[in-house]
Amino acid sequence: MKLGAFSISLTVKDLAASKAFYEKLGFETSGKVEDNWLIMKNDHIVIGLFHGMFDQNMLTFNPGWDQNASALTDFEDIRDLQKKLLAEGLTLLSQAEDGSGPASIMLEDPDGNPILLDQHV
Repeated sequence: MKLGAFSISLTVKDLAASKAFYEKLGFETSGKVEDNWLIMKNDHIVIGLFHGMFDQNMLTFNPGWDQNASALTDFEDIRDLQKKLLAEGLTLLSQAEDGSGPASIMLEDPDGNPILLDQHV
């Protein structure tokens, strides 16, 4: 199963403070502070910082993207991944609608950690 680019999405209390902290660890910033989110990158490691958007931290996979958020020509569509996950007996908290293009699904691991599969292409 090809899940795509991986990142951790962190819920932060103070976006500016978190940005400054991760920059000290060598992360570079992209995103929109005014929209309450930033993407921090250090080599192939990606961390999303989100203020007021999620209740808890989550694992994020982006089918159709590489670690630089560049579109891939060959990837497993979110709807195909959804079918495979359901066939494995997993419960999805949200599902993608039929069709093509951008869509997302969400599930939780056995410890309640949310996992977002978010396809942008």
